[in-house]
Amino acid sequence: MKTLLFGSTLLCLLASPVHAQLRNVNDLSLAAANTLANAAMAACQAQGRHIVVTVLDRGGNIVAVQRADGVGPHNTDASRRKAYTALSTKSDTYALAMAANANPDMRNLSTVPELLLLGGGLPLMAKGQVVGAIGVAGGGGALPDRACARAALAAIPELDSPTL
Repeated sequence: MKTLLFGSTLLCLLASPVHAQLRNVNDLSLAAANTLANAAMAACQAQGRHIVVTVLDRGGNIVAVQRADGVGPHNTDASRRKAYTALSTKSDTYALAMAANANPDMRNLSTVPELLLLGGGLPLMAKGQVVGAIGVAGGGGALPDRACARAALAAIPELDSPTL
Protein backbone atom coordinates (compact mmCIF):
# COMPACT_ATOMS: atom_id res chain seq x y z
CA MET A 1 0.00 0.00 0.00
CA LYS A 2 2.83 2.40 0.90
CA THR A 3 4.50 1.63 -2.44
CA LEU A 4 1.30 2.42 -4.33
CA LEU A 5 0.81 5.69 -2.43
CA PHE A 6 4.46 6.67 -2.93
CA GLY A 7 4.26 5.81 -6.63
CA SER A 8 1.06 7.83 -7.12
CA THR A 9 2.54 10.83 -5.32
CA LEU A 10 5.72 10.64 -7.39
CA LEU A 11 3.74 10.41 -10.61
CA CYS A 12 1.72 13.50 -9.67
CA LEU A 13 4.86 15.45 -8.85
CA LEU A 14 6.48 14.50 -12.15
CA ALA A 15 3.37 15.39 -14.13
CA SER A 16 3.00 18.87 -12.62
CA PRO A 17 6.02 20.51 -14.30
CA VAL A 18 4.83 19.30 -17.71
CA HIS A 19 1.44 20.88 -17.15
CA ALA A 20 3.05 24.09 -15.92
CA GLN A 21 5.02 24.39 -19.16
CA LEU A 22 1.97 24.48 -21.42
CA ARG A 23 0.99 27.91 -22.68
CA ASN A 24 -2.50 29.20 -23.25
CA VAL A 25 -2.53 30.47 -26.84
CA ASN A 26 -5.17 32.00 -29.05
CA ASP A 27 -5.89 30.37 -32.38
CA LEU A 28 -7.14 32.07 -35.50
CA SER A 29 -10.38 30.42 -36.61
CA LEU A 30 -11.52 29.84 -40.18
CA ALA A 31 -14.40 32.23 -39.55
CA ALA A 32 -12.01 34.97 -38.38
CA ALA A 33 -9.69 34.37 -41.35
CA ASN A 34 -12.60 34.64 -43.77
CA THR A 35 -13.81 37.81 -42.04
CA LEU A 36 -10.34 39.33 -42.44
CA ALA A 37 -10.10 38.29 -46.08
CA ASN A 38 -13.58 39.66 -46.85
CA ALA A 39 -12.75 42.95 -45.11
CA ALA A 40 -9.49 43.36 -47.04
CA MET A 41 -11.26 42.61 -50.33
CA ALA A 42 -14.02 45.12 -49.51
CA ALA A 43 -11.55 47.84 -48.49
CA CYS A 44 -9.65 47.51 -51.76
CA GLN A 45 -12.75 47.16 -53.93
CA ALA A 46 -14.09 50.40 -52.41
CA GLN A 47 -10.99 52.07 -53.89
CA GLY A 48 -11.36 50.33 -57.24
CA ARG A 49 -8.46 48.00 -56.47
CA HIS A 50 -8.46 44.26 -57.06
CA ILE A 51 -6.29 42.11 -54.82
CA VAL A 52 -5.33 38.71 -53.55
CA VAL A 53 -5.41 38.28 -49.78
CA THR A 54 -3.92 35.41 -47.79
CA VAL A 55 -4.45 34.77 -44.08
CA LEU A 56 -2.09 32.45 -42.19
CA ASP A 57 -2.47 30.95 -38.73
CA ARG A 58 0.30 31.27 -36.12
CA GLY A 59 1.98 28.14 -37.49
CA GLY A 60 2.24 29.60 -41.01
CA ASN A 61 -0.55 27.45 -42.43
CA ILE A 62 -2.86 28.98 -45.02
CA VAL A 63 -6.33 29.43 -43.53
CA ALA A 64 -7.94 31.59 -46.23
CA VAL A 65 -7.08 32.90 -49.70
CA GLN A 66 -9.25 35.09 -51.86
CA ARG A 67 -8.43 36.45 -55.31
CA ALA A 68 -10.43 39.10 -57.10
CA ASP A 69 -11.21 38.58 -60.76
CA GLY A 70 -8.45 39.55 -63.13
CA VAL A 71 -5.60 39.72 -60.62
CA GLY A 72 -2.31 38.35 -61.97
CA PRO A 73 -1.35 34.88 -60.78
CA HIS A 74 1.98 36.03 -59.29
CA ASN A 75 0.01 38.03 -56.70
CA THR A 76 -1.29 34.86 -55.05
CA ASP A 77 2.22 33.82 -54.10
CA ALA A 78 3.17 37.41 -53.25
CA SER A 79 0.28 37.74 -50.79
CA ARG A 80 1.24 34.45 -49.13
CA ARG A 81 4.89 35.48 -48.88
CA LYS A 82 3.98 38.88 -47.44
CA ALA A 83 1.86 37.18 -44.79
CA TYR A 84 4.67 34.68 -44.10
CA THR A 85 7.21 37.50 -43.77
CA ALA A 86 4.95 39.40 -41.34
CA LEU A 87 4.40 36.24 -39.31
CA SER A 88 8.03 35.18 -39.27
CA THR A 89 9.43 38.60 -38.39
CA LYS A 90 6.44 39.76 -36.32
CA SER A 91 6.65 42.95 -38.34
CA ASP A 92 4.73 45.11 -40.75
CA THR A 93 6.39 44.23 -44.07
CA TYR A 94 6.35 47.85 -45.25
CA ALA A 95 8.24 48.99 -42.13
CA LEU A 96 10.57 46.02 -42.52
CA ALA A 97 11.29 46.94 -46.16
CA MET A 98 12.01 50.56 -45.18
CA ALA A 99 14.33 49.43 -42.38
CA ALA A 100 16.17 47.01 -44.67
CA ASN A 101 16.61 49.73 -47.27
CA ALA A 102 18.08 52.12 -44.68
CA ASN A 103 20.22 49.61 -42.79
CA PRO A 104 22.95 47.68 -44.65
CA ASP A 105 22.94 44.98 -41.96
CA MET A 106 19.28 44.24 -42.67
CA ARG A 107 19.54 44.16 -46.47
CA ASN A 108 20.48 40.48 -46.33
CA LEU A 109 16.90 39.72 -45.29
CA SER A 110 15.97 40.08 -48.96
CA THR A 111 18.08 37.00 -49.71
CA VAL A 112 16.22 34.75 -47.26
CA PRO A 113 13.95 32.42 -49.24
CA GLU A 114 10.23 33.01 -48.73
CA LEU A 115 10.65 36.47 -47.18
CA LEU A 116 9.18 39.29 -49.29
CA LEU A 117 10.19 42.75 -48.16
CA LEU A 118 7.29 44.62 -49.70
CA GLY A 119 4.38 46.38 -48.02
CA GLY A 120 1.10 44.56 -47.59
CA GLY A 121 1.87 42.04 -44.84
CA LEU A 122 0.87 42.50 -41.20
CA PRO A 123 1.18 40.21 -38.20
CA LEU A 124 -2.09 39.47 -36.42
CA MET A 125 -1.69 40.01 -32.69
CA ALA A 126 -4.07 39.17 -29.84
CA LYS A 127 -3.13 40.07 -26.27
CA GLY A 128 0.44 40.69 -27.43
CA GLN A 129 0.80 37.23 -29.00
CA VAL A 130 1.12 36.57 -32.74
CA VAL A 131 -1.89 34.51 -33.83
CA GLY A 132 -1.36 34.74 -37.57
CA ALA A 133 -0.71 37.15 -40.42
CA ILE A 134 -2.42 38.75 -43.39
CA GLY A 135 -0.86 39.49 -46.77
CA VAL A 136 -2.33 41.61 -49.56
CA ALA A 137 -0.96 41.88 -53.09
CA GLY A 138 -2.06 43.26 -56.43
CA GLY A 139 -3.60 46.50 -55.19
CA GLY A 140 -1.28 48.81 -57.04
CA GLY A 141 1.75 48.98 -54.78
CA ALA A 142 3.09 48.55 -51.30
CA LEU A 143 1.15 51.38 -49.65
CA PRO A 144 -2.30 50.52 -51.08
CA ASP A 145 -1.75 46.84 -50.23
CA ARG A 146 -0.76 47.81 -46.69
CA ALA A 147 -3.80 50.07 -46.32
CA CYS A 148 -6.17 47.25 -47.32
CA ALA A 149 -4.50 44.81 -44.92
CA ARG A 150 -4.67 47.37 -42.13
CA ALA A 151 -8.35 48.10 -42.82
CA ALA A 152 -9.12 44.40 -42.48
CA LEU A 153 -7.82 44.28 -38.89
CA ALA A 154 -10.72 46.44 -37.71
CA ALA A 155 -13.12 43.61 -38.63
CA ILE A 156 -11.91 41.46 -35.68
CA PRO A 157 -12.17 43.41 -32.41
CA GLU A 158 -10.17 40.75 -30.50
CA LEU A 159 -7.05 41.65 -32.49
CA ASP A 160 -4.65 44.20 -31.06
CA SER A 161 -4.53 47.51 -32.91
CA PRO A 162 -1.43 47.73 -35.09
CA THR A 163 1.25 50.21 -34.14
CA LEU A 164 1.96 51.68 -37.56
